[in-house]
Amino acid sequence: MSGDAAWRIFTDVEAAKRSILKRHSLRDTDVPEALIERSVSIFGERIMPEEAVRRIIRSVRERGDGAIREWSRKIDNISLDRLAVSPEEMNEALQAIAPELRGALTQAAERIQSFHEKQPISSWIDAGEDGALGQLIRPVDSVGVYVPGGTAPLPSSLLMSVIPAQVAGVPEVVVCTPPGSGAGDIHPAILAAAAITGVEKIYRIGGAQAIAAMAYGSETVPRVATIVGAGNLFVTLAKQQVYGDVGIDGLLGPTETLVIADEGADPKLAAADLLAQAEHDVLASAILLTPSMTLAEAVRKEISKQVAPLERRDIVFGAMVDRSGAVVTADLDEAFQLANDYAAEHLCLLVDDPWSWIGVVRNAGGVFLGEHSYEVLGDYVAGPSHVMPTGGTARFASPLNLLHFVKVTSLIALDKSSALALGQSAETLARAEGLTAHAAAARLRREMDAP
Repeated sequence: MSGDAAWRIFTDVEAAKRSILKRHSLRDTDVPEALIERSVSIFGERIMPEEAVRRIIRSVRERGDGAIREWSRKIDNISLDRLAVSPEEMNEALQAIAPELRGALTQAAERIQSFHEKQPISSWIDAGEDGALGQLIRPVDSVGVYVPGGTAPLPSSLLMSVIPAQVAGVPEVVVCTPPGSGAGDIHPAILAAAAITGVEKIYRIGGAQAIAAMAYGSETVPRVATIVGAGNLFVTLAKQQVYGDVGIDGLLGPTETLVIADEGADPKLAAADLLAQAEHDVLASAILLTPSMTLAEAVRKEISKQVAPLERRDIVFGAMVDRSGAVVTADLDEAFQLANDYAAEHLCLLVDDPWSWIGVVRNAGGVFLGEHSYEVLGDYVAGPSHVMPTGGTARFASPLNLLHFVKVTSLIALDKSSALALGQSAETLARAEGLTAHAAAARLRREMDAP
């Protein structure tokens, strides 16, 4: 099967809504039979991923490092003598990687830091004659960062998650990433990225056991307050199950890009942008919305040409089958309405005068304006974090930013006169709610403070 044969063109918008534009809930994920069968060799019985994750989390809570090593051996066939990576190992990796890669990581780190330093987050206090009200903004005590390290190790994800936490003032950042070999070796580019950020605590742990270790702590891994970062299905389910005991950035699913293009767009560039996302995962979405059938057909031909030399073309073909394709819309207005309903992680505008459409965009993790602001730049070096809301959660969620790493404490410092003036209303509301102790506390203060 060729890439263009799998990548369908829909001329019926309603049919597209039932197909590639249909959202899939994490709760409705179809679990491959092979994955369920593998649970027999690991757990001794057929169980669903949710139950597998539940058992892993419980065992890590109860047995700490021993459970972490056991699951790494059973699931990943990796024997871990040491969980922690030393600073020397990180620095050695930084020196060992190619100078070009070291320079690119350094440039990316500088731009990510510069971007996030511009985000305004500050405490405020409004003090007047009757007292003061305000908000205290404080960083969380610690953050755990999960960095994928499987078929495509992602040093960029370490930079995109660690640096915003550091800019927010988080005093302790912990990184977990799976080793890529039976010897327990982490990809050197990830270690180099850690060295650039100055992270001191990085551990050779992947999967649900890594999330459990950061959520509850072990003899080696410290417990954290918030966990961020994307991962596979088991990582996502683990984040879902530990939420409430720790904070999380969100339930991050497969990547997705939605390109809106007019008849003047370059089909080569549109195809390249779509393929760049399709190579991430067979569950990735690469969708084109355009009022031009001519462009849609040209993009399909370009996909067929460009996919052939790609190293991950088998993954691309998988992504093209179910969740990718083109939708020919009546006009750009309809395209933007569909985009807002879909709420894509990445929204790329390959249209004439993209700035004129910004006011129409309501739901997107990131908006990429024009052919020079292509999404791959956002993945690596533009500045904003590439950890963005997926699965339609851009309707209510935001890309990873400083607000994920701080908490707000309300400050109330009223004086006697303002308390006296407000006390009657507080007592009235308390009685309306049937909370007589509340009402009594307000009444007592009013009686004591009355002149």
